[in-house]
This record gives sequence, C-alpha cells and structure tokens, in this order.
Amino acid sequence: MAGPAARSGGDYSRSVPGESFNLKSIAVGAYGPSLLYGIATGAILPVIALSARSLGADLATAALVITLTGFGSLIANVPATLIATRFGERRALVGASLWCSTAMVLGLIAPNLTVFAAAIFMVGMAGAVFGLARQSYLTEAVPVHFRARALSTLGGVTRIGVFLGPFAAALAMSVAGLAGAYWVGAGASLAAAALSSRVPELGASRRLAMTGPLGIDGAMAPPPPAPTVRSILRSHRRVFATVGVGVLLIAAIRSSRQAVLPLWAQDIGLDVTTTALIYGLSGAIDMLIFYPAGRLMDFWGRRWIAVPCMLIMGVALIVLPFTADAVGLLLVALLIGFGNGIGSGIVMTLGADFSPSPGRPQFLGIWRLLSDIGTMTGPGLLAAVTAIATLSAGIWATGGLGLVAAAVLWFWIPPHRATSIART
Repeated sequence: MAGPAARSGGDYSRSVPGESFNLKSIAVGAYGPSLLYGIATGAILPVIALSARSLGADLATAALVITLTGFGSLIANVPATLIATRFGERRALVGASLWCSTAMVLGLIAPNLTVFAAAIFMVGMAGAVFGLARQSYLTEAVPVHFRARALSTLGGVTRIGVFLGPFAAALAMSVAGLAGAYWVGAGASLAAAALSSRVPELGASRRLAMTGPLGIDGAMAPPPPAPTVRSILRSHRRVFATVGVGVLLIAAIRSSRQAVLPLWAQDIGLDVTTTALIYGLSGAIDMLIFYPAGRLMDFWGRRWIAVPCMLIMGVALIVLPFTADAVGLLLVALLIGFGNGIGSGIVMTLGADFSPSPGRPQFLGIWRLLSDIGTMTGPGLLAAVTAIATLSAGIWATGGLGLVAAAVLWFWIPPHRATSIART
C-alpha cells in the first residue's frame, strides 16, 4: 500500500520502454570527482583527532573536533541550495572542491586549535555543497529508468574513495609525517576541482524544462515564481514528514553502526588489530554490492532495497550483543556491511524521486538536512542509552530503530515495478 507521499512526490515513475542509457558515457565526469573527493576526505578522517591532540586538545575536545565536519555539513545544507541554484552544479562542484582544498591547507598550517577546528568545519561545509551539486546534476542528467543504478554507483564510488584515502594518507605520512594526510587531501581536492570543471553542462532541453513552458504562440511563457526553500518545504511537507523521517532513521542507523563495531569489539576484549581487520572486512562487503542493489531498485522498486537494508541492519545489531568472540563479531559485522551495502544510494535515489523541477536543489538541500540530522542524532541515542543502562542496551535500541525504519519505509515508499528492463 502506498502512503500519501506517493501522491505528492516529484517524478518518481516507471521505466520508459525503449529508452537506453550507457552509464559509461558519463562515468569519468560524473564519478571521477566523487572518487577524488572521497579520497580527500578519507585521507584526513583517521588523523583529525591526532592533529587536534597535537595542538593541545584533551580527549573530549578532540572527539568534539571530529564532529565539526557533521556540523559544517548540517549548517551548510540549505545555503548549498542557493549556491547550486545561482551558479549551477558544475561551478558548485568546482567551488566546493577548491574550498575543501583550502580547508586542508589551513588545517595543515593551523597555529592553534581554534584555527584547526575552523578548517575541519570548512571541510564539512564543502561536503554539503559538493554532495548536493553532484546529486542534483546526476538526477537531471540520467534518465529516470537508470536513476537508482546511477546514484547507487555514485554512493559506491564515494565509499571506495573514502576507503582508499587512509591508505594514500599512510603512504604520504611515511614520508612527511602527519602533514602527509593533509597534503593528500589538498591534492585530491584540487584534482576533483580540475575534473569537475570538465563536467558537461546540462543540455538545453533539460534547462528549458526547468524554466517554464512555451506559450500558445511559441514564445516562452512567463516563468513561475522561483522556488524557495520555504515554498518547497510547504508544498512537500507531507513527503518530508513521511519518507523524510525514514531517511532520517536510515542516516541514524548508518552513523551508529560505525561506532558500534569498535565499541563492542573493545567490550569483549579484542585487540585493535583484530578490530580494524573486522571493520575493514565489513567495509569491503559494503563497497562490493552497490551496482546490483541499484539495478534491483530500478527494476523492482525502491521499497525492495530500502526495507531489507534496514531489516538486515536492525536484526544484525540486535544479534550483536550476543557475540562473544572475534568469529561471531566478524559474522555480524559482515551482515551489517551487506545490509548497508545494498542500501548504497538509497537516500539520494529517494530524494531524486520526490524532488520537483524546478526546485530540485532546494528540495535536495532539505533532504540532505534531514539525513545530516539523523547522522548527528544516531550516535547520540547510542551514547544516551549506554550511559543510562549498558552498551548492550544502547546497541539493542539502535537495532530497534532499524526495525522502525523498515516499517516506515515499507508503508510510505510507493510500490513500483519497472515495465521494461533498460539496456546496460
């Protein structure tokens, strides 16, 4: 049964028979910058706390500095819509990449903790603009019947970049010390900017569709009032209050699972090497299955990925506290990685499905804001329940949230089955 959101979304529709699209035709321009940007951010993530400590931060303050990327993204999501609307997706991608590179250099030369914290906050701001622009661009450039595969691939490529970043940083740090990670980040960001500058602009027909219809005499009719964040929030409030809540829950589960695995590994007495290996294998499974998941979404519908994604992760998290050794934890970690992997791109795909045109950047800015709220609150729930009760209770609460998310997504995501299979 489709909820009301199914009747108030954007261009969520069935495949168009006879249409063909080759993902390879846009691969370099669409995914190259995302891979490089993922390497840039992945390179510095493991060393942010170490850099903060070297500038005099205590453990609590160092942990707080790490969260500034999330706060920067959260605050910049809505302004990012203005940038993408005013300058276009290509210029937004270039500008965000250059801003990120500048932040990396600032973090490298920061004379004190305040300047370093500002640099990390800037990285989060750049991520908001870059993420919104790349999603908006692909949504416009890719046919609807290929959308899930395109956006799942985008999510997968970004994850691959974040996965490769620490290895590139480790190589650089073996020569240049801690500064090597920031040099890798700055260089990869600059390369992303250079490649983004070569991304082709959207075709005239697509831009025309966003400006307004033709009049009876063939002349351009006066365009409707330009959408604003407030008007989009008002006109799509039902979508944000239904599917949007499901997206918030997805983000909360995903962010919590990053903390859950190392915390439970420590709780059962595993050493850091074993913990890192288990975490890495979980991430590897996560990265390997993004394209099949997108293909399934395109052919059978978003519900058939979103719901299993949350069910698998929810059940796996509930089972996790019953593990007592490395083998048990590894099996559950692989299950969590599989559940998260099949959901690659689901948040972006749902946002693209319900986003209107014109008004897509404004809608996606609000969509990303909901996702970032979930990313910030998920670990908060885990910490709160753990502080009140136990770590096991905190993990069970998080797993229960996954089951709630599955129910919300099942009810509110419209059923959909493609009428034809697009040529790949």
